[in-house]
Amino acid sequence: MTNRETLSVRVPFRIRKHGGRKLMVSPDGASTPARPRIDSTLVKALARAHRWRRFLETGAYTTVEEIAVAETINASYVSRILRLTLLAPDLAEAILDGRQPAEVTLSRLLKPFPVEWAAQHRDFTGVR
Repeated sequence: MTNRETLSVRVPFRIRKHGGRKLMVSPDGASTPARPRIDSTLVKALARAHRWRRFLETGAYTTVEEIAVAETINASYVSRILRLTLLAPDLAEAILDGRQPAEVTLSRLLKPFPVEWAAQHRDFTGVR
């Protein structure tokens, strides 16, 4: 007969929603390899924002309402997405690379945020 022993392992973590996905987040101080997590919803919204801005700048559409009708979505949503073109360039780049702070989610970006880049950094990262 063999002697069976039970081994219990406890791993502290939290579950956090990020970009519609659930992520396991290790406690502060624990070393975990940083893997980029590209939030495709956020990337798509950023791309849409710049595409719609280009439409307005080139005269393809002259108002937010025209874009909304063409895209069959609400004009209010178009306006909120267009604000993403005001993001600090390094925050936009971090979103595209999947390195954005956990606080930078589409639902957070659809709410008003400061247009000054330094203020954006303070709001989203608590730094600068």
